[in-house]
Amino acid sequence: MVNNLKIYNLKDRQEFINEIAYLTQLEWGKIVKTKKELEEKVQKKINKIKSNFNNDSYCKLILLENNKLVGFISIFPQDGDERTDLSPWYSTMYVKQEYRKKGYSRILNNAILEEARKRNYKKIYLKTNLKNYYEKFGAKFIEKLKNGENLYYFDL
Repeated sequence: MVNNLKIYNLKDRQEFINEIAYLTQLEWGKIVKTKKELEEKVQKKINKIKSNFNNDSYCKLILLENNKLVGFISIFPQDGDERTDLSPWYSTMYVKQEYRKKGYSRILNNAILEEARKRNYKKIYLKTNLKNYYEKFGAKFIEKLKNGENLYYFDL
């Protein structure tokens, strides 16, 4: 079977918003103790995503394979409390477990950098705890943040 890979803006494929909000909560959200609390957090994420659809400084791209969600990546106007002087931010690269180590993160990376270029950004910033990961995509180290994460940028 030939893989049918496609990148979409989540705004155009909102049927995936619940799954993305759930995965985002599990990956980066605060730990919740009850199913009700999880549902509330996921609903807040859905509302936040939808409220940003008309924000020109926001974008969430999704990668589908045969119409199934593989992963997603975003551009945010801000990401965290440190370095609020920098914008925009490359954020939330996520590939589902069963698709990892197959090159899908490179596809997502290339798609978000291309989207940033289309928006005429000259640089995009990234913060991460990962070591020696984003450098392979061209990220350049700036500094270590107070929260322990490394700050990088991509030249566009």
